[in-house]
Amino acid sequence: HHPRATESATKYFLTQATASALLLFSAAMNAWMTGEWTITNMNSYTPTTILTVALAIKLGIAPFHLWLPDVLQGLDMMTCLILSTWQKLAPMALLILTSHQLNTNLLTLMALASAITGGWGALNQTQMRKIMAYSSIAHLGWMTLVISFAPGLALLNLMIYLLMTSSMFMMLMTLNATNMNKLSISWLKTPTLAASMMAGPLSLGGLPPLS
Repeated sequence: HHPRATESATKYFLTQATASALLLFSAAMNAWMTGEWTITNMNSYTPTTILTVALAIKLGIAPFHLWLPDVLQGLDMMTCLILSTWQKLAPMALLILTSHQLNTNLLTLMALASAITGGWGALNQTQMRKIMAYSSIAHLGWMTLVISFAPGLALLNLMIYLLMTSSMFMMLMTLNATNMNKLSISWLKTPTLAASMMAGPLSLGGLPPLS
């Protein structure tokens, strides 16, 4: 219903189509080398590297993160909620499933880049959707870093992230706050929810007393 939303949809489609093509290409290359149509038993360097990059593009891990803030900024809050939570499940499932064979050095580099980019990128933002996008990039960075060594811990991190992000977006939808200015005057309408809203980002940021 809006040119900005159409632009976001197109960007999302092109990015995901590219990632899916790379994913299929890595599976095809592995089948050509080993004779098996499975991605849980890759022994060659090239298919595993392509698989790692494909999943990084799908999840929005740095340096393949540039589509995520732009896409989220053009969508309504409900679509942003789905894109930030539900749409992460399938690529994360693949990442956990193949974590034992992925390129660990590449994953670690991308994870550190994500953590740095997510932290720096959100510093100068006033739009809540962009802040949540950079938060997603940073959190996925930490999950990617942990996934090679302890997939169970990464899964726990993912569950906490999904819970916190869902609650944040639901509060933003209730307050109808898309930027910092609207958020700063929301305490006049609903003081309790505005106070809870302050705890949300602090909890996502990992401030000690909170989750």
